[in-house]
Amino acid sequence: MLIPSENPVPSYVDPTRPSIARVYDAFLGGTDNYAVDREVVRHVLKAAPEARDLAVENRRFLIRACRFLAGEAGITQYLDCGSGLPTAENTHNVVQRVDPAARVVYVDNDPMVLAHSRALLEENESAVIVSEDIFDPERLLRNSVVRSRLDWNAPIALLQLGTLHHYNAEAVRPRKDIMRAYVEALPPGSYVAISHFLDPEDEYSATARKMEDMFLHSMMGSGTFSTGAELQELFDGLEMVRPGLVRCADWRPDGSRTERLNAAQRCIAGGVARTP
Repeated sequence: MLIPSENPVPSYVDPTRPSIARVYDAFLGGTDNYAVDREVVRHVLKAAPEARDLAVENRRFLIRACRFLAGEAGITQYLDCGSGLPTAENTHNVVQRVDPAARVVYVDNDPMVLAHSRALLEENESAVIVSEDIFDPERLLRNSVVRSRLDWNAPIALLQLGTLHHYNAEAVRPRKDIMRAYVEALPPGSYVAISHFLDPEDEYSATARKMEDMFLHSMMGSGTFSTGAELQELFDGLEMVRPGLVRCADWRPDGSRTERLNAAQRCIAGGVARTP
């Protein structure tokens, strides 16, 4: 069954197959999801009851990273790959609070994401969404809107937040090669922010692999957990911003921690780096 609603399912949405964006929405307690998406969440919660915090920590990292990029780093334009369904604090909300003129180009290819985002951004002249495959950087970077809405002679912040762990063609083209293609196209002084499911290689590694198994064997079929060394390769040739690649909860946290991190919070990492 679908979530009770007065509105019919849009013709461009297939409610019988889970969507990455809608699964994240379900993890965050949103309403833009269907029974098939919530079923994925239920299965993952069997592996780790705190698994919702994967999505929560990813969102918190986005907010803090964007705050840093707009404030301390002074970046005025953003390419947000795989932006997902709009929530209370999107990239443009955070960076335009610091600089109202900051420009944001969101990229996604989920029909529901595109429809919701276009409606949300209708009156925002400095933010737009385009439909492209974020794992095809050459095509994405040729998109006319991406080329025209961003100044490719000035630094750009490239965001890959909670996206690369859903890439399933590593044997065909490694993720690090995809990231290299993006980085080589960025102007000097640009920044790259990445968050990704983490295998912490400690007593929580078994939980990470259980969650991975649930994701990969669900109808969604993606959600790989990688080691810190594997994730560091995605930043190859870049200058890491302090504190480097760490658990998302440890990246420039707001205030001191009062509670011990749970298993899920220990299984998602993030980092920000600067291009030469």
